[in-house]
Amino acid sequence: MGVAENLEDVRARILAAEHEAERPENAVTLVAVSKTHEADVIRAAIAAGQRVFGENRVQEALKKFPALKEETPDIELRLIGPLQSNKAEDAVKLFDVIESVDREKIARALAKEMQKQGRAPRLYVQVNTGNEPQKAGIDPREAQAFLDLCRDELGLEIEGLMCIPPAGENPGPHFALLADLAKENNVPKLSIGMSGDYEIAVAFGATSVRVGSAIFGERDYPV
Repeated sequence: MGVAENLEDVRARILAAEHEAERPENAVTLVAVSKTHEADVIRAAIAAGQRVFGENRVQEALKKFPALKEETPDIELRLIGPLQSNKAEDAVKLFDVIESVDREKIARALAKEMQKQGRAPRLYVQVNTGNEPQKAGIDPREAQAFLDLCRDELGLEIEGLMCIPPAGENPGPHFALLADLAKENNVPKLSIGMSGDYEIAVAFGATSVRVGSAIFGERDYPV
């Protein structure tokens, strides 16, 4: 199937999962993860009505999305991969949502750039729910303190929490943990679920799911 057909299938599955979970229709935003795919492939998704996209790397997004945003101004672009502090300026300039706020250094760099540029991308804190040493994200036990730092000291508004469960594990407990942290800390949104588990994520309260391969297929070029 092509991109348009894949999008239709994923949207139908999200809708069915919303019904199954007794949630309102369109409660979940589909983020089409376009990393490693060429601009023309992304244009096919735009032609099929998709408007929210996720990219993993600032530099890759800079090569594709300024032109795409000029062509289609209502695109929303989300950074869903790790952010280096030296890329904070470009990230604030280009992205509408940054989902990978994962340490104090990044939070401070973003606060500085947002004040400097007068632009305020919506922010999510990434939580390392599996406490995996190789993976980015705040330790769940430190999430409250980190959120307090972001809000109280740096004046950042945190819209949501994001996690990537460990590969091969049941994602449900990780989604439940993140949902509990969000509720305890008055964080309204949850970015959970990817191509293999987005229907499960809907049942655990996802407000957005990040789906790449189920829409775009194999990557166009290596990472």
